[in-house]
Amino acid sequence: MIINKIRSIAIASLLALTAIPSAAQDLLARQAPVDRRSSAADTIVFESLRHRENMENPSSDLYPTWENRYAHKATPMPSAYKIDLRGFCMPTPSRVVTSNFGRRWGRWHKGLDIKVYIGDTIRAAFSGKVRIVDYEAAGYGKYIVIRHNNGLETIYGHLSKQIVTENQYVHAGEPIGLGGNTGRSTGSHLHFETRLCGVALNPALMFDFPNQDVTGDFYTYHASTVDNESEMATAARGKAASRGYSRENIQGNGEIHHGSMAQLHQTVRHKIPQAPRSEQPSKAPQMRYYKVEAGESLENVAEKCGVSVETLCRLNHFGRFTVVRKGQLLRYS
Repeated sequence: MIINKIRSIAIASLLALTAIPSAAQDLLARQAPVDRRSSAADTIVFESLRHRENMENPSSDLYPTWENRYAHKATPMPSAYKIDLRGFCMPTPSRVVTSNFGRRWGRWHKGLDIKVYIGDTIRAAFSGKVRIVDYEAAGYGKYIVIRHNNGLETIYGHLSKQIVTENQYVHAGEPIGLGGNTGRSTGSHLHFETRLCGVALNPALMFDFPNQDVTGDFYTYHASTVDNESEMATAARGKAASRGYSRENIQGNGEIHHGSMAQLHQTVRHKIPQAPRSEQPSKAPQMRYYKVEAGESLENVAEKCGVSVETLCRLNHFGRFTVVRKGQLLRYS
């Protein structure tokens, strides 16, 4: 009798012990959908907060303050920064570049001049917050500065009319002003600048006005290579390109190839003092570039240029799965 009671107690205890993990597993299983819903809700809340922060103070991680006194003021600049160009809108449908970024008339021209007529609609290039709406008689004329969520600030100068106000949030493609000829200007045009931390970057690095497109989904700024990239961008998308000049007659030390692999050259000649013939250094390796055609991928370009995809990625600071666009300039050697 006692043995039977002990046996019954042992069996009951064993059943109780095995039931505990099962109940715990059932509880976890019931909680799992709740946890997933909670995680999704947290993500939605986080994205909502981030969007609200961007609307209040775009790119606050790059710019220490939000103020309206200066059109541009240099702040600490990262050595490298990835700029998201997706969700863009061309500020004007005009394809004509009338003046490039760079030295002009003994001064540094820190943007692109695009041919527009008085009254033409000018649009925000990216979503962001209007920082300045002002007038500068000896410079920009009527101008607008917008700070964007991707870290850039864009400046639109020589407008005839501004139709936005300071601290207004605008979406990419939203009308912000009308083309004009105000300020230090010799004819109606849009002066368009792209700045990062107050420092002017060549808009041709990111915007391809002749083809009405951006140069890719992203542009990664590198302090060590931006000057050379700027020269090549001007060669591919600047004033000479938009006017259809024959680049075979433009000398330089770099090469650009179209999909047809016809040779092209840089527009900028590097003025380097020539050493005596006996002291001249050996010729440096020549940089070569390829201009992407419609429908091409990194794999297609690599095959045409006779290099590996990894080489293209390394030379252009791309990821392995970067999608290239028509008209984009890729270095391959």
